[in-house]
Amino acid sequence: MNAYNNSFLLPFERNCDSTAYLQYMNSHWSDSIVYSIVYIAVIFAGKKWMENRPRFDLRPCLATWSAVLGIFSLFGALRNVPELVSSVRDYGMEFSVCNKRYLLKVNGLWCCLFAISKVIELGDTVFIVLRKQQLIFLHWYHHVTVLIYVWYMAHAQLGMGRWFIAMNYTVHAVMYSYYALRAMKFRIPKFVSMAITSLQITQMVVGFSVTCYTYLLMQGDDTCLGESLIPVVYALLMYASYFVLFARVFYVNYLAEKPKLGSHYTTNGKKLS
Repeated sequence: MNAYNNSFLLPFERNCDSTAYLQYMNSHWSDSIVYSIVYIAVIFAGKKWMENRPRFDLRPCLATWSAVLGIFSLFGALRNVPELVSSVRDYGMEFSVCNKRYLLKVNGLWCCLFAISKVIELGDTVFIVLRKQQLIFLHWYHHVTVLIYVWYMAHAQLGMGRWFIAMNYTVHAVMYSYYALRAMKFRIPKFVSMAITSLQITQMVVGFSVTCYTYLLMQGDDTCLGESLIPVVYALLMYASYFVLFARVFYVNYLAEKPKLGSHYTTNGKKLS
């Protein structure tokens, strides 16, 4: 299995060791469950602690935080999307969900960074709590389930992971850039936030479809993956639940009638109006 040939390497990518990352995830993926439990305890304790305290503005910190994550996600997309496109175009759809070359060398490094970023992104919720914004179920549920699945997926080394990583990097590059601009008080048309939520819903539809395809391949051809069905079923349930929740957010924010004095929020808890 040959790694994808990247035409240009950044200095820190030249001597990366994706094997060490895979070995670490193989023995430590369950740490994500501990991180999730601590995360839930902290954010809800934080909400309680903030009840009778004035909100923090934190706008400059939020702008910097979102901009850094946006730039990071953009670089991740530039690395992982070409590998996904090459897999589908040059070798076919079955190759893209069965072959694991995306875990090698430079792409393997960005898979490692992707898993680590899911821990760092838990910090999004700290801003919501300290700024006393609405903490919707979708926000923390999404953070927890993605974190656990990404770490388990790295342990299970599923070929379909290249789809999830490439899509997530791409959507987050757009989403965090939007949050950064909002935090810097740029006035952005409403259709942009609608487009971002639509992009997130599309990600769920594609993710669910790819997972269904993978499931069918595993039923008919065990030479493809030869892996446990557990992570595949988990992904199906995860993407189905995300679709319902994101679709509800879209309906509530953009289609349903609003109370005259109401406000609505993005899927990341950011106030829009």
